[in-house]
Amino acid sequence: MSVLRVLLIAVAMSGVSIASSIPVVLMPQPAAAQGVETIVVEGNRRVEAETVRSYFRPGPGGRLDQSALDDGLKALIGTGLFQDVKISQSGGRLVVSVVENAVIGRIAFEGNKKIKDEQLSAEIQSKPRGTFSRALVQSDTLRIAEIYRRSGRYDVRVTPEIIEQPSSRVDLIFTIEEGAKTPVKSVEFIGNSAFSASRLRDIIKTHESNLLSFLGSNDIYDPDRVEADRDLIRRFYLKNGFADVQVVAALTEYDPEKKGFLVTFKIEEGQQYRVGSVSFRSSIPNFDANSLRVYSRVHVGSLYNVESVEKSTEDMQIEASRRGYAFALVRPAGDRSFEAHTVSVVFNIDEGPRTYIERINLRGNTRTRDYVIRREFDLSEGDAYNRALVDRAERRLKNLDYFKSVKITTEPGSSSDRVILIVDMEEKSTGDFSISGGYSTTDGALAEVSVSERNLLGRGLYGKVSVSYGQYSRGISLSFVEPYLLDYRLALGFDTYWRQQLSNSYTSYGVTTLGFSPRLGFALREDLSLQLRYSLYQQSITLASAYNNCNNNASNTSLAFNPTPAYIKSVLGGVDPTNSTDSGVYGYGCYGDGESSLPVRRELANGATWTSALGYTLNYNTLDNTKNPTDGLLVDFKQDFAGVGGDVTYLKTALDTKYYTSLVSDIVSVIHLQGGLLSKLGNQDLRMLDHFQMGPNLVRGFASNGIGPRDITYWSLGASGDALGGTKYWGASMELQMPFWFLPKEVGLKGAVYADAGSLWGYQGPTSWSATGEVNTKACPTCGLQYDDGSTVRSSVGVGLIWASPFGPLRFDYAVPLTKGKYDTVQEFRFGGGTSF
Repeated sequence: MSVLRVLLIAVAMSGVSIASSIPVVLMPQPAAAQGVETIVVEGNRRVEAETVRSYFRPGPGGRLDQSALDDGLKALIGTGLFQDVKISQSGGRLVVSVVENAVIGRIAFEGNKKIKDEQLSAEIQSKPRGTFSRALVQSDTLRIAEIYRRSGRYDVRVTPEIIEQPSSRVDLIFTIEEGAKTPVKSVEFIGNSAFSASRLRDIIKTHESNLLSFLGSNDIYDPDRVEADRDLIRRFYLKNGFADVQVVAALTEYDPEKKGFLVTFKIEEGQQYRVGSVSFRSSIPNFDANSLRVYSRVHVGSLYNVESVEKSTEDMQIEASRRGYAFALVRPAGDRSFEAHTVSVVFNIDEGPRTYIERINLRGNTRTRDYVIRREFDLSEGDAYNRALVDRAERRLKNLDYFKSVKITTEPGSSSDRVILIVDMEEKSTGDFSISGGYSTTDGALAEVSVSERNLLGRGLYGKVSVSYGQYSRGISLSFVEPYLLDYRLALGFDTYWRQQLSNSYTSYGVTTLGFSPRLGFALREDLSLQLRYSLYQQSITLASAYNNCNNNASNTSLAFNPTPAYIKSVLGGVDPTNSTDSGVYGYGCYGDGESSLPVRRELANGATWTSALGYTLNYNTLDNTKNPTDGLLVDFKQDFAGVGGDVTYLKTALDTKYYTSLVSDIVSVIHLQGGLLSKLGNQDLRMLDHFQMGPNLVRGFASNGIGPRDITYWSLGASGDALGGTKYWGASMELQMPFWFLPKEVGLKGAVYADAGSLWGYQGPTSWSATGEVNTKACPTCGLQYDDGSTVRSSVGVGLIWASPFGPLRFDYAVPLTKGKYDTVQEFRFGGGTSF
C-alpha cells in the first residue's frame, strides 16, 4: 500500500477534512517573499528600458508583492506597445521580457470609390507611424464597414491586409468591396385608420426607392432615420388630437429577393380628442392665473393639439418670468373623458425650485463663434434657470441651420441650487454653390449661378451673389444680412441689384432697373414678423427703333408686336389748298403705324426715372411646412410709399392670403385671396410702370399682362396695343391638391383642380402727349389714347400637374377662361420650373 493511501486512510479515521489538513501549493510566490535588487528588460528595441522599469517600482524595503507585480504587468500590456510581455524572478532579479508591436509605415485603402481616403483615415484609430495593434485593426475594420452601412451599403466587405517590412515595420492595407446601395423597397403601416399610408409617408423622412432615387439619399436604409421617423409619426398624431397614440415599433427586414429593406411601422392610434375645457390654477400667492389666458393657443372645441399646449406653456412661463416670477413653472395637465372624447386642459402655475445657471458650456463649435450661439439664449450665467427659455434657445439654434445636431443638457453645479448648461453641437457646411436653370412660357429659358454663405466667417452673417442670364431677362444681385444688429434681435440687410427685362411676345418694350434696398426685420412673435424697408431704384424703358419710328412702311415685317398698317388712308373729300402735294389721302401719323403705345413712348422720352420709397411687410405664418404645406395660414400685408425724394409719388398696398387645410384621403384644400390698391398722391401723374400688371398670377388661363386696361386706339383696324395695367385688383382662387394614388409617393407628383376669379381695372396713367408728330390732327382730329378699363370679372377653371422633381419644383397648368374682357389675351397652357444642382 502506498504512503499516500495510508495517509488518506489515517486522515479519514481521524475525522479531519483533507482541505484543512493538506496545503496545496500551485507555485511559489517569490515576489512576496524576496526583495528585488535589479529589473532586467529584454527584447526591447524602440522602447527605453527605463520606461519598462517604471511599471515595476519596488515598495518600501525593495519588495514587490504579487498585487503590485500584476498591476504593473497589466499596465504595461495596456500601453499597446507590445505584442507579448512575460515576467520571471530569480533571487533578487526581476526579468521583464517583451515583444514589441511593429510600427505602421503607411495606411492605404483599396477599392473605395464612394468614400474618399481622407474621410476613412479620419475615422479609424490606426495611424501612420503609430503602433500596430491587431485589436485596433479589427476595430477599424468594423468602423469602416459601419460608415458604409450608414451610407446605405450593407453588402460592404472590408478585409485588412498586413504587409511585413524591414525594421519591424508593417504596411496596413484595407481592401474594400463596397457593394451596391441597399435601398428601402417598401414603407408600410399597420394599425393606421385615421390617416392613410400615403399621408403618413409624407410625414416621415424615409422614402421608398424609385427610378429617380439616384438623385437623393432618403431611400437608403438608415436605422437612425427610421427611429427619428417614429417620433415624427407620433408628433403628427399628437398634433391631430390622438393623445393616446403609440408607435409601438419600427420593424425592418432585409429581403434578399428584392435586395432591399422592408420597413413597417406599427401604430396604435387610440381615439381622437377635442378640447372640452381650458382652465388656469395658481399656487403662487398674489398671482392671477387667469391673466395668462391670452397666451393660450388652446381653445374649447378644437382638436387637442399637443404642440399648441407646449407652445402655450412656453409663452405663459416666459410671461410669468417677465412679471418677476422667475421660478414659476407652468405644468399642463389633461383629464381625458373617454365617453365624450374630450380632454379638459388645466395649466397649473407653481413655484419651482430656486435654481440658477452657473455656466453655459459650448462644445463642438469649431468654426462658429461663441457669441453667435450665446445670443440665441434669452438667459445667461447667473440668471434663474427657466426650462422654457432653454427649450426656445435649442429650437433657435436648430433653426439657424448651422449645425447637424444641437442638444442642450444640464449637469449639477458647484452647489445644489446651481446647474451647468451643456450645449453639444455638430457643425455642418453652410456654404452653397448652385447652378439653376428653368423655363417658363412667359420668361423663356433662364440660367442662374449663385454663391451663398449662411454663416459667413463664423459670425452668423449671410451673403449671396447671383448672376442670371435668360432669353428675356438677366440680372446681377448682391445680398447681405446681419441677423443681430448691435446685439439686438434685429436683422439688418441690404440688396443691390441690376435687372433687365427684354421685350417679348407680351410687351413691346424692355425695362432696365438698377436699385438698392436696405431692410430691417424682427419677429413680433414666432408666427408674426415685421420688415421695414427703403427702396431706391432707377428705371428706364428700352424700345426697338421700329416701335418708335414715325416713318414706318406698310411692308415692314419687323413690327412683330401687333403692327397697324402704315399710313392708313382716310379720304376727307378734297385736297388741302395750302398743300400743293396734297392727294386727298392722309395717314394717322406715327401714333398709328406700328409704334408702341403712347404711355410707353412717353416713358422713353422722359428718360431714366428715380423712385425713392419707404415700405413695410407684415407677415403671419402658421404653415406646418414651408415647402409642401398641408395646414396653416400665410398672410402678407405690404405697403410702399414713394415720394421720399425721387421723381414719382404713390401709395401702393397689397394683401395676399393663403389658407391650407387637409380634407379626406390626402386631399389638401388651398384658398387664395389677394387684392391691391395704387393711390395717387398730390397732382403728379402715375407712371404706367408703377401700375399693377396681372395675368396668370391673378387668374390662370390668361397670358402675362393679359388682363386689365389695354391700348385699343386702333383695335378696329386690327391693332392691339400694350397692356397698361391698373390701380385696383382683386383675386380669389380655390384649389384642391391630391396625390396620384397609383404612383409611389416618392415620385412627388400631385394633381390639382382649381377655379380662379379676379379683376384688374383703374388705369390712371398718361392719356395724351403733345409731342410734335404724335397725331396727324388733320387726318384724325379726335385721335388720342383709347383704352378699355372695365372691371369685368375674369374667371377660369383648370387642372394642374405639380411635380416636386429632383430637378426642382415644376408645374404644368391648363386653364380655360369662362368669362373675360373683350381685349384680354388668353393663354390656356402654362409651364414653369427650375432647379439647383
